[in-house]
Amino acid sequence: MGKITGFLEIDRSDRSYAPVAERLKHYREFVVPLAEKDLRDQASRCMNCGIPYCHGTGSVAAGTPGCPVNNQIPDFNDLVYNGNWEEASRTLHSTNNFPEFTGRICPAPCEASCTLNIDDNPVTIKTIECAIVDRAWENGWLKPEIAAHKTGRKIAVVGSGPAGLACAQQLARAGHDVHVYEKNARAGGLLRYGIPDFKMEKGIIDRRVAQMEAEGVTFHYGKAVGGAGGVDPSELLRLYDAVALTGGAEAPRDLAVPGRDLAGIHFAMDFLPQQNRRVGNEPLGDAAEILATGKHVVVIGGGDTGSDCIGTSNRQGAASVTQLEIMPQPPQHEDKLLTWPNWPLKMRTSSSHQEGAEREFAVLTRQFSGADGKVAALHCVKVDGRMQPIPGSDFELKADLVLLAMGFVHPVHEGLLKTLGVDLDPRGNVRAATSDYQTSVPKVFTSGDMRRGQSLVVWAIREGRQCAASIDRFLMGSTTLPR
Repeated sequence: MGKITGFLEIDRSDRSYAPVAERLKHYREFVVPLAEKDLRDQASRCMNCGIPYCHGTGSVAAGTPGCPVNNQIPDFNDLVYNGNWEEASRTLHSTNNFPEFTGRICPAPCEASCTLNIDDNPVTIKTIECAIVDRAWENGWLKPEIAAHKTGRKIAVVGSGPAGLACAQQLARAGHDVHVYEKNARAGGLLRYGIPDFKMEKGIIDRRVAQMEAEGVTFHYGKAVGGAGGVDPSELLRLYDAVALTGGAEAPRDLAVPGRDLAGIHFAMDFLPQQNRRVGNEPLGDAAEILATGKHVVVIGGGDTGSDCIGTSNRQGAASVTQLEIMPQPPQHEDKLLTWPNWPLKMRTSSSHQEGAEREFAVLTRQFSGADGKVAALHCVKVDGRMQPIPGSDFELKADLVLLAMGFVHPVHEGLLKTLGVDLDPRGNVRAATSDYQTSVPKVFTSGDMRRGQSLVVWAIREGRQCAASIDRFLMGSTTLPR
């Protein structure tokens, strides 16, 4: 513990944002970092608790407190406080392959479980984490970790999202010949094609990919596995000693109400990737262009994806943006005695909300209506706590563009999964236990959203790392890779 009285003497202070009027003009990151003195002061607030819930419990249950990758948070806080940034980077990377991802887009369950959060003043863990890894890149500390000995074993990783990248990097560092198959033109999965650039610029991914290539990972782009025109999954089973399925949960939750077939109603993940491709100078493909410019936009769904739709719509020049959530409005503040150190349900306002959007809670969309085949309005009703319509609460919303951001139900079954014939769990995810991450098909493993369903980037990294350890043990009889 660095400064014994730090938490008593120093108030919480976090990164700020560039002004709304300024940041709406571009798609770059707009977070203003803390100065080094402020970062060290914030790190000094860590109390090095006897039971540091911020670490995570090691359980795979979604509701467990703290960090899913078990970051050694008091350790790197102490190192930052003492100015030992390079050792802080080594400590951080010992549990997390990509802290620059989590330092930008993780919701920080570690801060929710911080003991100081009992008083609404948790240590700024996420900010410190991001500062450590950004400084490590700036100072050239993150060199490729090339295996001293090669095993002669070949492994295919299908999907290059955070789970696939973490799995591939760990296996390459263990000396295996790793090949990543990615259906898109570049690596990153939803990190690249779902998360807007104003939350995470894509050069952040590119430098990690370059590091992995130097470590021996081979990326095969534009190579979908399964389906018409894709790589035959049986060919992967023939060519490789093990196959890891690390794709996402890409089957979106739909809204089956009258008028759903009207033009102008799209899934969020048809809308967001287009803007990311524009920023990345990639072609949009054959899909019709979706733009919010000059339109009245309604986003259905109150989560992070909906928030990303708001920020993107405002940058495209939407006439108005309204967000609908079927759940009741959560409380402004949680009851600490009931929730801490678990992740609390409370009202959360993102930077995109601050840029301009009307938020409506406890709203059910009954149908869409329009003219000439195009959507023009939503017909809605307020619902009670049991999701039942409240009589007399019907209303209409003008809409030229409707974005469905209601989450994802499971991975896409057609193509890869059906061809392989892997067993699915009751929710439609690929069945595999966290003890070994093995599917029902011999030498086929799975991790990340494809196994657990829609989740956080930090859970994907954790599962990718643990899946890599299981594959290494499967191939070599034992493993030194951390779980």
